[in-house]
This record gives sequence, C-alpha cells and structure tokens, in this order.
Amino acid sequence: MKTMTPAVTLLGAGPGDPELLTIKAVKALRRATVALVDDLVDPGVLRYLRRSARVIPVGKRGGCASTPQAFIHKLMVAEARRGERVVRIKGGDPFVFGRGGEECDALRAAGLQVEVISGLTAGIAGPAAIGIPVTDRRHAPGVALVTGHAQDGGRGPDWAALASSGLTLVIYMGVARLAATVRALRDGGLSAATPAAVVSAAHTPRQRQRVTTLGALEADVAHHGLASPAIVVVGDVARLASRPAAMAGAVGSG
Repeated sequence: MKTMTPAVTLLGAGPGDPELLTIKAVKALRRATVALVDDLVDPGVLRYLRRSARVIPVGKRGGCASTPQAFIHKLMVAEARRGERVVRIKGGDPFVFGRGGEECDALRAAGLQVEVISGLTAGIAGPAAIGIPVTDRRHAPGVALVTGHAQDGGRGPDWAALASSGLTLVIYMGVARLAATVRALRDGGLSAATPAAVVSAAHTPRQRQRVTTLGALEADVAHHGLASPAIVVVGDVARLASRPAAMAGAVGSG
C-alpha cells in the first residue's frame, strides 16, 4: 500500500466575518483534525471545524508577544508526521503579510506537501467595508500594499518613493509607528491635505473607522482610540468613503 506524504494546509480566513470565507476554506476546515490558529482569526471561523478537532492557538500580532515562528514550523511538521490533517489558519491571506512563504519553505524542506488556500486580505476588504476602492482609475494608477511594522534590522518601505508614486497606499500594522510614517510621507512630498482613512477591526462587530487627512491622521487615531488590528489608507480614493459614519471631513466614527 502506498504511503501518503504528510501535508499541511495554509488557509486564509479573511478579514474577520466568517461569511467571507471561501467555500474551499470551509471544506478544508471540516476535514482538519488539528488547527493552528492565529490571534486575529475570528472565533466564528472555528465553528466550521469538527468537534473533535484540536485547536492550538499560535498568536501572531504585530507589536505584541507572539509564538516564535520556528516553533510554529516544528509544530506543524510534528503534527503532520503523526498523521493529523493539519490546517494553519491565518487572518486575511497567507501570502499577504501572513508569513505564508516562510511556512511553505519550512514545510517543504521537511518533506511535507503544502496546500495554500487564499483568503480575502484586510488591505482590500477593510477599505471596502467603508466604501473605499483601493484602485479607481479616476484617482490612482494602482495600489501599493506595504507594512508599517518592518522586521527589526530589516529594510522598511521607501516612503519617499511611495509618496511620489501616485499610488494608493494601504498600510498594514501601521498604527504603532504612525507618527514616523506620516512624517516620512510628508517629507516625501505628500500634502497634509492628502485624504486618508483608518479602519480598525474591519468586518467584525468591533469595527470602527475614521476618514480624515494625512495631516490630521495621527491625532484622529489617538482621539478616537483606533487600535490594532487596523488598516491605514492614504490617497485620493479615501474621499470615496460611503458609510455615513465614515464620511470625509469633520465627520467620523468615534
């Protein structure tokens, strides 16, 4: 009898609302016997697991204490080699600031097969939750998805180049270092009047948002208590926000 190669599924759970899961993701969750779950995954997603499935929290959140990545790699390998149907559940999409590439490399180096199931990334779904399209040919030639939380010792975004690009900027994990980011974008040539928005905990009951300008962004985030997980949008598309609680100018959710 042919022996099956152990396998692990890297699964994107989307931005929060379990109804935004793909059908393929739901099927994979129902098959799983072990689930390694990121901190930002909505608890409602786990309802699709079988009752007997073992759930292992492996918290990952920018700026907070997190499970070491090397430990997560070892745990996935060990569980798969024991014959478990392992699913690694990540918020958003595994390949958009989800360390999916690192995990694929580690699993394949250990001789395991890897299936990747894409999820709806918060950088697109978060702005859309308040009516902001990250691409709109009337306002920008494209979009740049960037991190506001560069790895220690690693290279961060070239904010000056991004400021002059004309692209919509969608910044993940950007609240903690917002002051430095705003300063860099202003130094790069962006006007204080550039439209901007923040969406916190998008597509969850805790969602809050604020549409403002680049110059007022830091003060608005602090005043309204908008915290991680949050997406920051900088660019003309932010003025297209359509939710009444998030309309541009002086009006915003508090």
